[in-house]
Amino acid sequence: MKQTECTTILVGKNATIDGSTMIARSEDGGRVIIPEGFEVVTPDKQPKHYESVISHQKIDDEDLLANPLRYTSAPDVSGKNGIWAAAGINSENVAMTATETITTNSRIQGIDPLLDRNKAGLGEEDFVTLTLPYLHSARDGIKRVGYLLEKYGTYEMNGMAFSDKDEVWYLETIGGHHWAARRIPDDAYVIAPNRLNIDEFKFDDPNFIACDHLKDLIDEYHLNPDFEGYNLRHIFGSSTIKDAHYNNPRAWYLHNFFNPDFGGNPEDQDQPFICHANRKISIEDIKWAESSHYQDTPYDAYGDQGTPEQKKTFRPVAINRNFETHVLQIRNDVPAEIAGVQWLAFGPNTFNSFVPFYTNITTTPASYQTTPKFNLNKIFWLNKLTAQLGDTNYRVYGELENDFEQKSLAQCHKIQHETDKEVKGLSGKELQEKLEAANQKMADTVYNNTIDLLGQMVDEGHGLMTLKYDLLD
Repeated sequence: MKQTECTTILVGKNATIDGSTMIARSEDGGRVIIPEGFEVVTPDKQPKHYESVISHQKIDDEDLLANPLRYTSAPDVSGKNGIWAAAGINSENVAMTATETITTNSRIQGIDPLLDRNKAGLGEEDFVTLTLPYLHSARDGIKRVGYLLEKYGTYEMNGMAFSDKDEVWYLETIGGHHWAARRIPDDAYVIAPNRLNIDEFKFDDPNFIACDHLKDLIDEYHLNPDFEGYNLRHIFGSSTIKDAHYNNPRAWYLHNFFNPDFGGNPEDQDQPFICHANRKISIEDIKWAESSHYQDTPYDAYGDQGTPEQKKTFRPVAINRNFETHVLQIRNDVPAEIAGVQWLAFGPNTFNSFVPFYTNITTTPASYQTTPKFNLNKIFWLNKLTAQLGDTNYRVYGELENDFEQKSLAQCHKIQHETDKEVKGLSGKELQEKLEAANQKMADTVYNNTIDLLGQMVDEGHGLMTLKYDLLD
């Protein structure tokens, strides 16, 4: 069964370099490789009857609302454990990423226990499919998921994010049926690893939304450990040794990347949820963050500063278990018909590159329609190969990857800029065909660049093999 342990990054429109909203997440798995794909779900393909594969939870047909919207999706292509749509943007430029696996504590579990995953409830398998095609704004996402949680419940703790051109929202599940959400300020960013992340919560502020009676529940059961205010992480979350090694260091490292004055130490349990960078944040910043592994610290598995023990102390953001990473961008400086862009990369983030796919489309490039079995015609499997080869000697192969990524991003930016200009005045099918052609061109460009990278790695690695003998015949 797929277990996702991810890193979410959210950025408000006044905190980005171009005035867009951005919500990002690396979708990580376990020891078994989970092949991820990229597809478009048109209204005729949206389920009219739904039953979860994991929990066998049936959704009442009236909750599968009429007139679903078209949306993009990054599903688990095996389908063995359900759809796991992960992330996408719908035809009204509303984005959703789900889910970030988060933590809880025994106090709330004793009041509102998680459901038995073998019997009932919703989980990461379900949320995007049941939510994204019915949204017309980011706030709609909060209302929709809140309704589903209260009616059907959940068997796991999850965080999820929603955005439109103006707003970014983050929601966390609490126990089996409760939830809370906060709007991210326009000038702020968020790093959310695998813990309950929302800290300060104001029940009388419209930028904070929670299920009914959440405040009453906190007060009735004496759940608040603080003398003043409400900090949901303190109330419902955890503060464990695992958090200090698995979760908090990722946030600490990225906070210091976005603002070098942040300071602190990796194991800090109370790092803030809402933060401000010392510059406007770009796609390249987010890609670097999602590809990071504690560079220039003793904790870098590829570095030369730390001891072998230090290099294994903290879980990095980039890891062999990155299977799919996305940035869902809603732009404000272009017409709505081309505003939605799903930046997408497959495989470990140390050896891949984003592609900015337009989402006003009806099909996706074949190389991103992943097959369950190993197939080097598919970028997912090609990226897995380059990452596993690159991992054998990062000092040598890392520089090749840096050049590959810089080249690929530059070429994709150029295609995107040209396409934005070329499609002015177009609409309907003609526009979609142009955008699909641009997506294909970018996919081909990055695929071919990845093949070139693999060839360079083979050339460089030939002389580095252990199985060699320097005396030639």
